[in-house]
Amino acid sequence: MSLSKWNIAIMALCTGLIVANIYYSQPLLVLISREFDVSESNAGQVTFFTQIGYALGLLFCVPLGDKLERRGQIVVMTGCAVAALIGAALSTNITMLKIMGLIIGFTSIVPQLILPLSAALAAPERRGKVIGAIMSGLLIGILLSRTVSGVVGEHLGWRAMFWIAGALSFIMMVTMIFSFPQSRPAFSGSYGALMRSLLTLVKEQPLLREASLINACGFAVFGLFWTTSVFLLSNPPYSFGSDVIGLMGLAAATGALGAPLIGRIADKKNPRIAIGYGLTCILAAFIIFWIFRNSLVGIVAGIVLLDLGLQGVHVSNQTRIYALLPEARNRMNTVFMTVSFIGTSLGSGIGLWVWDLGKWTGVCAAGVGITLLAILIYSVTYKKDKV
Repeated sequence: MSLSKWNIAIMALCTGLIVANIYYSQPLLVLISREFDVSESNAGQVTFFTQIGYALGLLFCVPLGDKLERRGQIVVMTGCAVAALIGAALSTNITMLKIMGLIIGFTSIVPQLILPLSAALAAPERRGKVIGAIMSGLLIGILLSRTVSGVVGEHLGWRAMFWIAGALSFIMMVTMIFSFPQSRPAFSGSYGALMRSLLTLVKEQPLLREASLINACGFAVFGLFWTTSVFLLSNPPYSFGSDVIGLMGLAAATGALGAPLIGRIADKKNPRIAIGYGLTCILAAFIIFWIFRNSLVGIVAGIVLLDLGLQGVHVSNQTRIYALLPEARNRMNTVFMTVSFIGTSLGSGIGLWVWDLGKWTGVCAAGVGITLLAILIYSVTYKKDKV
């Protein structure tokens, strides 16, 4: 079965709305810290645990997409996400909210099941374009989730956001049942053999190792910035509320709209070129963040550049790995995205640490350092691959 424009649009919508679950908490951290009377960095651990949960879900659940019928797995995981979001809305203390955050992350891996499904059904010459279109939905969902969450949190309270997210996820679950095509699993071995095959892929696929490490650095600076920018913007000279802080997601969404264009470039040229440009954009963004740290215009310009750069890195890397082994796309995606979101988790943790040590200057220095590490990996492993 081939993908119609309607299939692609529904997949992009579901991807964006489900992935948003793991980012709603970010603009709400100050509100959460006040209600539970804990420090901002303690409340920030809700984001850290959510991202750790996502990484664990990627590792243990996404490989099953090569063994199970994907639509059924997607629907079940979405239903579990609905239950976890309701649990977060009912949390009575910060520890319970952290646990619910972990479960929300674990169950919100649905986009990483949708992407391999779309890659399997797309024509080879359109694969990059299709991935780019669905990635637009994913990244716009990530970024606009902050805008929606900030406004809802400011006017209705942080708990209301989790109730709304639960309702949206339930609607998406019903939509998936009637709109998503079925798929045939390609792996017939045991779950243990499936998991062991991940190590084989890492060992035998140097491009997968390279793409995963570079992506991890990109996701690390993403987590670093978005976890700590809430603290920057809630303190002088800005002193914004969660609703205004959430509007920063609109600036980031501008960069996310570049995903289809990047996907088309990856289809026609060597996608590695876009990775180099993307890393350069990310480096420039953190330099701008530091120089113009007291200028809202400068912060917004840096956000656009940061997310456009991340698009160049992520979409191009994902296009490369999906071209390697069609029968192992879920497992390839498992390695790639697990390593990437370990990067996000580490970036968030590093962000909380450097914020306590050096505030915004420490954040910008860490962002530059991580990006330079990615550029070093990119330079050392450079070769003219043909995927």
